[in-house]
Amino acid sequence: MTVPRPAARGTAVGDTHQSLRERVYVELRERIIEAGYPAGMRLVEREIADELRVSRVPVREAMQRLETEGFLSVQPRRGSVVADFGPRDAEYLFDVRENLEGLAARLAARHAGPTQLRDLERLLARARKAAESGRLREAVSLNADFHRQIVELSGNPLLVDLMAPLDSRLRRLFRLTSAQSDGEPMCGAHERLYEAVRDHDEDGAEALARAHVADTRASAARLLAAPRVEQAAETAP
Repeated sequence: MTVPRPAARGTAVGDTHQSLRERVYVELRERIIEAGYPAGMRLVEREIADELRVSRVPVREAMQRLETEGFLSVQPRRGSVVADFGPRDAEYLFDVRENLEGLAARLAARHAGPTQLRDLERLLARARKAAESGRLREAVSLNADFHRQIVELSGNPLLVDLMAPLDSRLRRLFRLTSAQSDGEPMCGAHERLYEAVRDHDEDGAEALARAHVADTRASAARLLAAPRVEQAAETAP
């Protein structure tokens, strides 16, 4: 699955082959995921339309869609603001991921063919190289791609559809925690999962996928909670 990239700053969002409605949505979503629009920031429809050089209609539609997906929230007297992503949000995401990604890994081990496995192996090699070179942000992005590939290899269109809305939230979680994490352990976990999929070990692939989600749950929750704890300590009487 190829994730569309946001337009360069100063570039009209309409100057692409993608539909304007989708392009505006992708642009705003990517800015939230990449923390260009941080949690709590107020988004003004008119200002965004002026910056992207589009009418307010696609901006309004994109913001409504992002609100439905949990990226924006509407607050009294403030309007649309970027929603927070805290430890509880991570817990909800991990609860769903553990079950669906376990199933995806099992099905991937059952259905993956030689071509798909080669693509997956190349993706892992790129992630490993990025991690070893200290390009953590790139490694995290490639590791997120690995999760998407496993879901696609399941061969189950319904599972792909169920996981698609979670993908952006997963990428936002990785983005929020990547600066304080180590890409190499994640690469190692993915490489072990790849080996189980390659060997068509359905039980092993599912167990490894579930264990990987469980391993990252506690650390992600801790990293997300840390700034809140520090802020609370600073403001305490």
